Amino acid sequence: MKRLLALFLIWAGVSAAQKQALLILHKGTSTLGFYTPDGKLEKEVPVGRHPHEMVVSADRRFAYITDNGTMRIEQPGAGGNTVSVVDLAQRKRVDTIGLGKYRRPHGIDLEYRTGRLVVTCELPDRLMLIDARGRSVKKNLPTEGKTSHMVSFGPGPSGAEWAFVSNSSSATVTAVNLTTGAVKVIPTGQRPEGSVLSRDGRQLYVVNREAHAITVIDTERQAVVGEMQTGRGPVRIDITPDGRYLVYALMHDGKVEMLDLETRRPVAQIGVEGQPVSLRLSDDGAMALAASEEIDTVFVISLAERKVVRTIRTAKGAAPDPAMLINLP
Repeated sequence: MKRLLALFLIWAGVSAAQKQALLILHKGTSTLGFYTPDGKLEKEVPVGRHPHEMVVSADRRFAYITDNGTMRIEQPGAGGNTVSVVDLAQRKRVDTIGLGKYRRPHGIDLEYRTGRLVVTCELPDRLMLIDARGRSVKKNLPTEGKTSHMVSFGPGPSGAEWAFVSNSSSATVTAVNLTTGAVKVIPTGQRPEGSVLSRDGRQLYVVNREAHAITVIDTERQAVVGEMQTGRGPVRIDITPDGRYLVYALMHDGKVEMLDLETRRPVAQIGVEGQPVSLRLSDDGAMALAASEEIDTVFVISLAERKVVRTIRTAKGAAPDPAMLINLP
């Protein structure tokens, strides 16, 4: 605990001199909200209908947002077929990346070195490889799964060569080769959702919402090498900067949980209101941000103190999902 607290104090001290911005994606009102770090809304930028996930470029100039078009994956409908590009300095949408016949984009990840995006689509189940800088689709690739949901890049000798797609309805993760389109289907627990890489890239941690467990995948062998039990309903996951702790939202328990990778057991639970559906760590790793969209609320949690330090109420019906506290250039 002393080691963790010391690290967080260092990270907090480094980031104190940097300007921070709080970004909250409003799934219900189809906007990206710009907030002060203490939770004051400054501006809302319209994006595509019912956006689900977002990533921010390494230089913190742009946000890329999947315009899913439906509120939940269980709902029917054609949905949308674009990725919105928001300029964070200008605070406006400056472009959209069209996905053609591939609809209901959901999960998204960005490779900072090359500027490539991977985006999952649910209708049909597909993985899109996108040049974020050129803002164009380069490939569409099979997932061989049902309800392709969240996605993480996987490592390779010359950068990201694979993407790992969580298929929520088929209880699998698909490893997709970004060059050849070859796939390997890996069984997981029931309802796999968010995932995160270990700091060395050798393992992928996948939360399984209805199995109440984390599947551990060896990214080189592309095989399951372990499982860790969690609280009920893990949905989104992140990892601390030192690589020791996994932090994830427990939708069914109404909590955020921390798991120590040295002992492979949960070490803390922090209660929140409602059902948290998202989880992101701040740029400095000191805070976790979780949103309960059904009560229009975002919770800011100090990992060192292991408690909620700020509660942010968005407008009624905003249905906040991912929230990010980032350092601006």
